[in-house]
Amino acid sequence: MSQIRIRIEAFGAVERQLPQDLEIICKSQSTVSEVLNQVGQDYPDAFGMIERCACAIGEDIISRQTPLNADSTLVLLSPVAGG
Repeated sequence: MSQIRIRIEAFGAVERQLPQDLEIICKSQSTVSEVLNQVGQDYPDAFGMIERCACAIGEDIISRQTPLNADSTLVLLSPVAGG
């Protein structure tokens, strides 16, 4: 099975927990959840925040069950608290 390169872009609180140039190499058809589990293993301090993030590719919010089949940029959006 071929491998793909997933660039991770983070915004909000999780941005401070991850390096700016983070990339993960994974198998084609890996799910967003599998990619995020790998990021959480590599950066355990960020794991709790990653679990609460919304995920997007481009302008589209995607499910964690979404399979990734091409090189992509996965965007992590921290939840926003307001009042």
